[in-house]
Amino acid sequence: MKISNETKIGILTTIGVAVLILGYSYLSGNDVFSRSNKYYAVYNSVDGLSVSKPVLVNGFQIGQVSKMVLRPDGKTVVEFKIDPQYNVPSNTHAQLISTDLLGGKAIKFEYGDSKQMAPDKDTLAADIQGSLAESLQPIQMKAENLISKLDSSLASINKILNPNFQKNVDRSFTSIANSLQTLEGTTKKIDALVGTQSDHINGIMVNAEAVSNNLKTSTSHLDAISTNFESFSNQLASSNIKQTLGSANQALADLQTTIGKINNGQGSLGLLINDNNMYKNLNDATANLNNLFIDIKAHPKRYVSFSVFGGKKD
Repeated sequence: MKISNETKIGILTTIGVAVLILGYSYLSGNDVFSRSNKYYAVYNSVDGLSVSKPVLVNGFQIGQVSKMVLRPDGKTVVEFKIDPQYNVPSNTHAQLISTDLLGGKAIKFEYGDSKQMAPDKDTLAADIQGSLAESLQPIQMKAENLISKLDSSLASINKILNPNFQKNVDRSFTSIANSLQTLEGTTKKIDALVGTQSDHINGIMVNAEAVSNNLKTSTSHLDAISTNFESFSNQLASSNIKQTLGSANQALADLQTTIGKINNGQGSLGLLINDNNMYKNLNDATANLNNLFIDIKAHPKRYVSFSVFGGKKD
């Protein structure tokens, strides 16, 4: 049977239209060759989200957005087609996330810990993550601060590259080089001095060692003195020092009483110190006794008379 050209063109046209419809349906998120589970989520805003956007779990695609419907209250119902080999817990969150800086969006499933799986055509909890641009705002602020500091650094570098500054730097390096040369010369002189005085230095070290040994010996003597002092302190503490101090206090009290009596004119000593008449009488008696001694010395025969041969007294 011969097929006419018109029939062939019609068959090819039908096949082409069918392929076009199937391709458009596939690109629109409708997988016409396999069975998929459908899930839904309701969002207040779906800015950047479109049909055929991927549904991800930890970065792995398990499905895609198949339909978006705007409700009368302004919220959007989003339908997901998920490969049936992946089970979705009933408390899973369908999170709307940003995928790039240009505002591209995708759906990320945050699996819950429920043992019960969500049935087909179930509505999941919706969640919206902050945009990637918003999350990068702190980095942007830090970058701006870094640019400002970099600008200040460049200004400082420009100052450093100033010809006058370069001259000052050259002078500074020249001064440093001169100082290093002077230091090198001083070091050589010190080395020479140490070489010539090495014998004296050795003698000083020997003397220092001897002093150290003497200090060690003195330390042992000091330890013995400390031990003796501790023993004396213990003996003094164990002695009857309280009674001795009491006797000393009593003696001082008696002495104070005696001095009080003398000051009050009681007793011979008190009268001698405080009574002027007694002092005057005593002074007169002393003067008379002195005159008597003078007279005895001048005329001894008046008071003493003796004869070798037994003569008669005058």
